[in-house]
Amino acid sequence: MSTHRKIRMGMIGGGLSSFIGIVHRIAAYIGEEYTLVGGAFDTDYDKALEFAKKLELDPNRTYPNIDTFIEKELELPAEERIEAVVVVTPNFLHYPMAKQLIETGFNVICEKPVTNTAAEAVELEELVAKHKVVFALTHTYTGYPMVRQMKAMIAEGAIGEIQKVDAQYYQGWINPVIHDKEKRASVWRLDPAKAGQSCCMGDIGVHAFNMVEYTTGLKTAKVLSDLNTLYEDNPLDIDGTAMLRFDNGVRGLVRASQIATAEENNLRIAVYGTKGSLKWEQENPNYLYHLQEGEPMHVLKPGHEYNSEFAAISTKMAPGHPEGIFDSMANIYLGTAKAIRGEEYIDGAFPTIRDGVRGMKFIEAVLASTADGNTWTEIDD
Repeated sequence: MSTHRKIRMGMIGGGLSSFIGIVHRIAAYIGEEYTLVGGAFDTDYDKALEFAKKLELDPNRTYPNIDTFIEKELELPAEERIEAVVVVTPNFLHYPMAKQLIETGFNVICEKPVTNTAAEAVELEELVAKHKVVFALTHTYTGYPMVRQMKAMIAEGAIGEIQKVDAQYYQGWINPVIHDKEKRASVWRLDPAKAGQSCCMGDIGVHAFNMVEYTTGLKTAKVLSDLNTLYEDNPLDIDGTAMLRFDNGVRGLVRASQIATAEENNLRIAVYGTKGSLKWEQENPNYLYHLQEGEPMHVLKPGHEYNSEFAAISTKMAPGHPEGIFDSMANIYLGTAKAIRGEEYIDGAFPTIRDGVRGMKFIEAVLASTADGNTWTEIDD
């Protein structure tokens, strides 16, 4: 447990009807590094005040919009002002709100996607460097202890030289609505004005892509994709496959679908090397499978001394006590807290704006590849 003062946290969005807001608040509380002080929780100010009352927050620190939030917080002395702001609004608001906050000196913790376009993400990256603030992007799955163990083992050479990477993210939630014209027209994730350029790849495929680059340390140089909208009147992809070529010539694959009937949240990654392989799946996150030629399969679990330092500091419970999505997100919040305090932290402790830029460039390259007749499309740095 931390003995120093907690970081004063604010939220934009995340009020009464927000599921993801609850996830962020629980994650922030787990490590005892943050205290929620105020925010602009809802576009309906009465609902925002109702939410603040429910959480016993000061109504004077509950604002009707982000402009008022910034104006009033900046009027306060630095020792009272909110230091880190969590952005959990609909996708299309991430970029303008994050930009406002960065330019006025707030540290930002932002839901993905970071922006609607790669150009916007690059602009935010430049602003983060200019204003010297911390920016964390909540690619939640990077916080799982055994994902961090996987990253550490690959970096240490436990599986030798990487020669194949395969990541999938399958969900089925769109299947019940996509086949009805009226229903599919009412889903906000299929509306480009609200969801951005992509549905499936932008929402979940980018998570698989992020996991590939996070665990392996490889950088994707080119993609060749094939996306499917299923119906001509549906403007955004709901299924797709992207072949990857990394900068060292290794091949990989990202498969994503939201019409994988009856699938729940099936994110998996497998990395195959010259000496062995590692496999992890999100629906059973406490198990990391290590395979080697001629050897029994090893199953690694959190909380044991055989794990890396990175996995060890990312585990809060004794062996045999399952940890889940809240704990994973909490690890990102803990890493971000260290950065805000200027303390040392392990590389990969939280996804940065660089991860956001890479993700948006992946999405745009995938879309361009499909639009160009399934051709290899470069991802620039």
